[in-house]
Amino acid sequence: MRDASTVVFGGSALDRAAHLRSDADALEAALGRGAGILPVWRGKPLVTQEGDGPVRLAFRPRAHPILAEADEAPIFLGLGGEGAPLFAVDVSGWVPDDVDEAQVGAFIDRSVQRHPSEPQAGFAELRGIMAALSPRDAELAATARGLLQWHATHGFCARCGARSDPAEAGWQRRCPACGAGHFPRTDPVVIMLVTHGDSVLVGRSPGWPERMYSLLAGFVEPGETVEAAVRREVLEEAGVVVGEVRYLASQPWPFPASLMLGCHGIAATTRIEIDPKELEDARWVTRSEMLEVFMGRHPDIAGARKGAIAHFLMQAWLSDRLDHLGALPPRQDG
Repeated sequence: MRDASTVVFGGSALDRAAHLRSDADALEAALGRGAGILPVWRGKPLVTQEGDGPVRLAFRPRAHPILAEADEAPIFLGLGGEGAPLFAVDVSGWVPDDVDEAQVGAFIDRSVQRHPSEPQAGFAELRGIMAALSPRDAELAATARGLLQWHATHGFCARCGARSDPAEAGWQRRCPACGAGHFPRTDPVVIMLVTHGDSVLVGRSPGWPERMYSLLAGFVEPGETVEAAVRREVLEEAGVVVGEVRYLASQPWPFPASLMLGCHGIAATTRIEIDPKELEDARWVTRSEMLEVFMGRHPDIAGARKGAIAHFLMQAWLSDRLDHLGALPPRQDG
């Protein structure tokens, strides 16, 4: 898929400079020289925006007051412009005076938290701003959120239960008790553009915002191929049998730790029988109907949010770009 690099979070070719992760002296020197550190509060990066201008990540030097809220050392993200090291740090220990706990972490979180030292910047939910970030800022934000969430939920050794310590500039945790090393977790998830003729299969999960529909998705199980996961998930959730499957594109999705594997599947059957534990509804949507969805004029369906791979894949299908972003090749019998 030649245009796959345009998927949000995945197209900036960030230099992660893995060779520097074990060079503590070099990274400490960079921090001492004022290297940029991205504050992240409950998974929300600090961002700035002037008027209707672009949304930008707000990197700050180590001496900035907002970074005093951090409990652990900054993690190394990679090299930014002109080879400058960039870092991120979790400042979730800070408690805003007016935080709305019902909003923070909700499916749609439009709240913005502002630290007293940063009246012109705010912590914004990444899913709400992802499409407004530059490709580089989006990749940096996804990397920061994914790593910091992993540290927040994996503070103890999975082998012996002792508290582990960050290592390799945040890219490992090591257990001082048994010596085990642990690495950031990424969970593979298939997301399927399932088509039959001129229609695409969409569904909605219980608890989603009203009218929101998206492509079906599910976790890849141990011992399972991507293609098998596509067929199993669609059959389990919607009762539809899928034949040919082709990989299209991927997207890091740090909510909390997924790698979305976008695939195109051809349905062999069309009868829908949903699993109510997984889906509230599923339906076939024609190309003309999907055009109405994208134009915001469909009476029953609101599409996937812009920036998500589901939106990207449906837009590619709608505009006939599957595999330039092209369709599956003709079947070769014999």
